[in-house]
Amino acid sequence: MHRRTLLLGLSSLTLLAACGGDSAKFRNYSGPRITQIQVFKRKRKMFLFAGDDVVRKYKIALGGNPVGKKRFEGDGKTPEGLYHISMHNPNSAYHLSLRVSYPNAEDTAYAESRGRKPGGDIMIHGQGRKYRGTRGDWTAGCIAVKDDEIEEIFAMVPNGTPIFIFP
Repeated sequence: MHRRTLLLGLSSLTLLAACGGDSAKFRNYSGPRITQIQVFKRKRKMFLFAGDDVVRKYKIALGGNPVGKKRFEGDGKTPEGLYHISMHNPNSAYHLSLRVSYPNAEDTAYAESRGRKPGGDIMIHGQGRKYRGTRGDWTAGCIAVKDDEIEEIFAMVPNGTPIFIFP
């Protein structure tokens, strides 16, 4: 009987640990409203602004072929230009993610005029378990930060926030 009670107790603790793990990634934010994001690809930096004030800055990783503007699906490039945050994904394979509104009408028209697809699924995301600790550029065109940083960004940045991506 004692052994059975011990096994049930251990099983319960295991289940509680498994259930509680993801809830820790959701944070609250009560600071100033984030009004824009600026990404500087060449410098591998991303800044969150409230008005004219930089609220946070992050070191980022980009696509494996980051120089130049993203034009086509699979080119490994990160877009350049003005976009906005269009969705929060709490179930990302990369811990958490925010969708960037690429492609816009201009991006789509350019790709289609050359008989190609512009690509999509450009996100700001964490590393997730698979890429945790990875250094350098490793994404397929997304903007990556550390998992603890995407937790902060996820809480701070509302949908509709403009994101300016510079070379």
